[in-house]
Amino acid sequence: MARVKRGVTSHAKHKKVISEAKGYRGRRKNTIKVARQAVEKAGQYAYRDRKAKKRTFRALWIQRINAGSRALGLNYGNFMHGLSLAGIEVDRKVLSDLAINEPQAFEALVEQAKAALAAK
Repeated sequence: MARVKRGVTSHAKHKKVISEAKGYRGRRKNTIKVARQAVEKAGQYAYRDRKAKKRTFRALWIQRINAGSRALGLNYGNFMHGLSLAGIEVDRKVLSDLAINEPQAFEALVEQAKAALAAK
């Protein structure tokens, strides 16, 4: 039986890893052993930070909503509680956008939340 030479497949695998390591510094970009470690670690960071990105954006939205509602005389917790009592279901991303770009609409929501809290 003929001998199988694996140069083509291993070269293709190496090429794939090296192309993923493009832009790295030092041996991380051109030495397969080091590049493979760097690419694997980069994938771990990417996976972790896709989750962290969602957390940081939610925190940013909450800070913006808090700042907007405090300017109108209601803190974040009471504002969100008032919205739930009023039966208004708007997510934090939209509320944050309203607080920045549509202050009149946000003020109307704050007033509805205040009315719902007062009626409680």
